[in-house]
Amino acid sequence: MCGIVGIFDTRIQRDIDRELLARMNQTQFHRGPDEGGMHTEPGLGLAHRRLSIIDLSSGQQPLFNEDGSVAVSFNGEIYNYPELMRELTALGHVFRTHCDTEVIVHAWEQWGEACVERFRGMFAFGLWDRNRKTLFLARDRMGVKPLFYAMLDDGQLIFGSELKVLTAHPGLKREIDPCAVEEYFAYGYVPEPRTIYRQALKLAPAHTLTIRFGEPLPAPRQYWDVTFESAEAISEQDAQQELIERLRESIRIRLVSEVPLGAFLSGGVDSSAVVAMMAGLMNEPVNTCSIGFNDPAYNESEFAALVASRYHTHHTLDIVDTDDYGLIDTLAALYDEPYADSSAIPTYRVCQLAKKRVTVALSGDGGDETFAGYRRYRWHMHEERVRNLLPLSLRRPLFGILGKIYPKADWAPKMFRAKTTLQALARSGMEAYFHSVSCVSDELRGRMFSARFKRDLQGYQAIEVMRRHAAYAPEHPLSAIQYIDYKTYLVGDINTKVDRASMAHALEVREPLMDHKLIEWTASLPPELKLHGSEGKYVFKKSMEAHLPNEVLYRPKMGFAVPLAGWLRGPLRVQARASVLGAHMQDSGLFDMEFLREMLDQHQSGLRDYSTPIWTLLMFEAFLRQNAGTPGSALNPTT
Repeated sequence: MCGIVGIFDTRIQRDIDRELLARMNQTQFHRGPDEGGMHTEPGLGLAHRRLSIIDLSSGQQPLFNEDGSVAVSFNGEIYNYPELMRELTALGHVFRTHCDTEVIVHAWEQWGEACVERFRGMFAFGLWDRNRKTLFLARDRMGVKPLFYAMLDDGQLIFGSELKVLTAHPGLKREIDPCAVEEYFAYGYVPEPRTIYRQALKLAPAHTLTIRFGEPLPAPRQYWDVTFESAEAISEQDAQQELIERLRESIRIRLVSEVPLGAFLSGGVDSSAVVAMMAGLMNEPVNTCSIGFNDPAYNESEFAALVASRYHTHHTLDIVDTDDYGLIDTLAALYDEPYADSSAIPTYRVCQLAKKRVTVALSGDGGDETFAGYRRYRWHMHEERVRNLLPLSLRRPLFGILGKIYPKADWAPKMFRAKTTLQALARSGMEAYFHSVSCVSDELRGRMFSARFKRDLQGYQAIEVMRRHAAYAPEHPLSAIQYIDYKTYLVGDINTKVDRASMAHALEVREPLMDHKLIEWTASLPPELKLHGSEGKYVFKKSMEAHLPNEVLYRPKMGFAVPLAGWLRGPLRVQARASVLGAHMQDSGLFDMEFLREMLDQHQSGLRDYSTPIWTLLMFEAFLRQNAGTPGSALNPTT
């Protein structure tokens, strides 16, 4: 995997500052420690950090076409590059390397902006066409690889694989976007296309951006979307058989590598299925690695061991102390903007472990979204059945009143925590789903934020992110929330987490369950084959019964969790208070500090469970602290 950087002067073809370009590139050295490359010409600079995976002896970047008029800086893998290379050769294009990067420049020459529709893989790239005076930016369909960009006041457009690339440019203003703060505390990350800074943006998945010299910055263009239109009727048995064939094919094309390759093996259904399929496709044992925890409540290593034993993998297990909370500042620096998924800690550790054995690892990410594996899908569909019995005009006042008077019972078993369910029934389906995935509820954000900051928001609410995507979502309620998760949680949380954690260790992670052809097919299946009664991933699990033990397939979902509530009442107690109530949070002007104190008191006394909101605050404080006092920063939000 790699890191890309670019500077394009959209107004004047001035010389590019090579030292600045080099500094921007160096910020992402970890993404490509094998070698670096740089190219400048009037008005244009491209740079690259390379992690060599395919065609180790050539393929250095930026890479050019035959006459040097087209250049690309590319991060990712184009898995169907051999077929494209043969097609383009037959059309008269001449290849000098055997790497997938060169396919991009010739595909651009042949098909222009439509070239991305031919690519199968994970990618983000910036391509320069001197003859057309055009810069072309593109990102893969599922947003596996990141791409940030910003238009500066002087007309320069800058882009890179990580936000730190952009902040290394002195022309980027670091004014915090109030709407991004609202979104962060709702979702635990800043959803596309925003970043924490007003001036910087993320290119959304399945989008391209074509910037021509002398023209205004256009809106990005979407080139693909997942649809949930039912194909021809298919029996359950045929769906199981075809699923295995498609999964094998998706994995097979991801096994091409000239460096050591393996897989993550958590002991869950998704990673276990990937390992099972890999074992049938490879001539040598699969290298697998797992993280275990010394607390049995969070430890899945015994299930990973079952799969490793069945397929005779070369298995590595590393036991991590559940008090592994020393990565807070490391993660804040790694993510560049606030990011609150605490499973980033074990993800960082498993990538660290994998790098000791391999340079490429396959993962099971995307399985929960694709096959409806999350528990929240099951709860949402149960609630939808009740919501359909009464119109919203009756439900909202009835269940709204019941939800208000029912006591909050964080301490009680889940079956007795009816307050959340009653509140969900008082909402529309989308409002209820937004509430179910929120790190900090609307009500709690309203109390956490200062009066001044709420004025800065001018009524903006984070649910607008979901509303924007819901406008294109399918009608079926399960398919609708799967679609919304593809657009939000999968890309903003899961893909971000895995990209930064893996790249921190110069490890490439490939996600066969996010193959767009596999996703197109699974989206066409009836929803009942995904969530069958209360069984999520139904057709996936049934198809894997011949390949995996039932103890793996049908055990309760555990997840990659850490014991936040205990940390914040125990070993992190003092640090949490010092951070959340500290000077950086106070000086930001964003928060009602007295309410933050009340939250900490109630959580640490055991009266309430505010572990997720407090962790979200901790990670925000770490971001503020690491970025305070930097040149050009303006960390207080302004309007």
